[in-house]
Amino acid sequence: MTDTRVGPLDEVDLVIGGMTCASCAARIEKRLNKLDGVTASVNYATEQAKVQLPVGVTTDDVIAQVESAGYTARTAATAAPADTEAERDDETRPLRQRLVASALLSLPVVLLAMVPSLQFDSWQWLSLTLAAPVVTWGAWPFHRAAWTNLRHATATMDTLISVGVLAAFGWSLYALFLGDAGEPGMRHGFAWTAERDMGSSLLYLEVAAGVTTLILTGRYFEARAKRRSGAALRALLELGAKDVAVLRDGVEHRIAIDELTVGDRFVVRPGERIATDGVVDDGTSAIDASLLTGEPVPVEVGPGDAVTGATVNAGGRLVVRATQVGGDTKLAQIARLVQDAQSGKAPVQRLADRVSAVFVPIVIALAVGTLGFWLGVGDNPATAFTAAVAVLIIACPCALGLATPTALMVGTGRGAQLGIIIKGPEVLESTRRVDTVVLDKTGTVTTGRMELVDVHPASGVDRDELLRLAGSLEDASEHPIARAIADGARAARIELAPVDGFANTQGLGVTGVVDGHAVVAGRERFVADWAMDLDDALRIVKDDAEDAGRTAIIVGWDGAARGILVVADTVKPTSAAAVAELRQLGLRPVLLTGDNRRAAVTIGRAVGIEAADVISEVLPEDKVDVVRRLQADGRVVAMIGDGVNDAAALAQADLGLAMGTGTDAAIEASDLTLVRGDLRAAGDAIRLSRRTLATIKGNLFWAFAYNVAALPLAAAVLLNPMLAGAAMAFSSVFVVTNSLRLRRFDTAAPSHQPFTPRTTP
Repeated sequence: MTDTRVGPLDEVDLVIGGMTCASCAARIEKRLNKLDGVTASVNYATEQAKVQLPVGVTTDDVIAQVESAGYTARTAATAAPADTEAERDDETRPLRQRLVASALLSLPVVLLAMVPSLQFDSWQWLSLTLAAPVVTWGAWPFHRAAWTNLRHATATMDTLISVGVLAAFGWSLYALFLGDAGEPGMRHGFAWTAERDMGSSLLYLEVAAGVTTLILTGRYFEARAKRRSGAALRALLELGAKDVAVLRDGVEHRIAIDELTVGDRFVVRPGERIATDGVVDDGTSAIDASLLTGEPVPVEVGPGDAVTGATVNAGGRLVVRATQVGGDTKLAQIARLVQDAQSGKAPVQRLADRVSAVFVPIVIALAVGTLGFWLGVGDNPATAFTAAVAVLIIACPCALGLATPTALMVGTGRGAQLGIIIKGPEVLESTRRVDTVVLDKTGTVTTGRMELVDVHPASGVDRDELLRLAGSLEDASEHPIARAIADGARAARIELAPVDGFANTQGLGVTGVVDGHAVVAGRERFVADWAMDLDDALRIVKDDAEDAGRTAIIVGWDGAARGILVVADTVKPTSAAAVAELRQLGLRPVLLTGDNRRAAVTIGRAVGIEAADVISEVLPEDKVDVVRRLQADGRVVAMIGDGVNDAAALAQADLGLAMGTGTDAAIEASDLTLVRGDLRAAGDAIRLSRRTLATIKGNLFWAFAYNVAALPLAAAVLLNPMLAGAAMAFSSVFVVTNSLRLRRFDTAAPSHQPFTPRTTP
């Protein structure tokens, strides 16, 4: 083993293997933190550990400590993402195979044991044949984990599952081969109380096989959720260009993006993604940076302007000189922010695992104590073992295995019907604790696209005429602002006319002839070049619009400025109602935007958020810092966003909610996805998550309560082990029935009022 020395408080990322529950992560973290000067955080969901190492402690020391606890570890640098994904595929596939095979084999075993009319001569030997592969091969992950726990003097739910399954199977073997349960013609009947010496004729094969299948079901769904934990980073990295047209001696050469170096000049045609961060050397265009910034207005660029990789060239041909490549680009930096935020989350401790730390050893001790007690008072071994087996069977966590997955499946299924995607049980705990919700403005509170919001004709100019001429001219352009003006004119039922001599000046405006009028529309300096000056009234309108963060388009014809059209990203009609619902849920809404203060406060006021809770002029890369500051102030933060630039903040937040109309990276980094573009879905998502969490806790309570009530009866030989199995089955039915009540959950938003974007000014 190499001695890899590191500097003071150097940080090492490890990939951990072999964890089966959240308590495994807690055990590893506790063991690592016992090393002098080491600070470790182990994330069960991402299967990674972030470890800070002082002088004198090596990476190999840390790996050895993890391995001594019974797990595997390697540095993240030696674990390629593809390898990690392949490993997770390999983890899911055998689990699915075990689950399907165990379910097919267990069903006839359970039916034969519970339905006497199906029992034929020597049926018990068929049950043994079917149950044996389930108990050995199907339950092997639990037996292996239990053995690891035993070697390190610990116990988890895996321990109880393994002991219960093996005890039930072992006693069945005893009854078949040494007792009288193997005789032809034997039938399984029910008795309400345990009878002396009856243990040698009872089989518990259906309990051993059924428990294994039910717990495998929960583990399979858990493994599927973990498999998707790296999807946020993959979604981010897939945004980048795969190849690039580099200029060499004036000739374009198409090369892979990995071969691009700093200083290379490359060509970006209209509609292409910019390959990497750089500076424009030649050409002018409009850059659509909405995937990275979330802002809908394209940015006009020309020679000397900086551009960002993964943004889209929406206009003319550009020649760009690369300034950052590979891991130094802004896209790569955002990806690292997401990774750091994800791995920095505290491990979620499942309620069942927390209780099992005490429950499992008590049950095992009680079973052993029961066996010793009845042997000590002179009862025969069969009676003593019957009582001990009854204790283990009654305590076997069948209902516990169903408590979380059934409620989660019903809750998530109902959520999907309502346009809400819940990504895992750990999300539910966060919804209960959240007290602050941060709302990204663009695409979340607002529509995320430009719309015509106001029309200001000059004195003596007809409003409809202004809209008709401007709309007709802009209809010949594909620019988002032009589309907003043309669509706004159509929404006002104005018939647009054809345009002659249309010309577009990149970043400034457009000109053309409409019905014999030479029409000009664009920025002030553009129309000024046509000797069209604003009067005092129009200048006030322009200044007010720009102060509010809106875009003012000046329109003129026949040598004079005739009016101003104001274009802006508008507030969704349902946003105010959504903010009100969030307040009713006990949450404090905070608006987050890059707009200037005046524009931000105006938007906040429109949706019912006080100026004190509006955070403005925030750069895209600083959003995660805003979330961290709120958390440092003791707030439990939910974040709602839709852009790539929101992905790191969504991952950092205690609860991340992504609008389904947003980018894949934001959706994958979030905990909840709101498929609808309606912000009211956020309130529904939190209510559904809290209801599902309450159902899971109710299920766990009754599952444990059943055990606590029945254990004394089993220990006192007052409970037939077969009845214990039936009672366990009843508790499972109760858990499923309780979970099915979630199907009645309904949205607070009226179903007859679907979200419709504004189309009128």
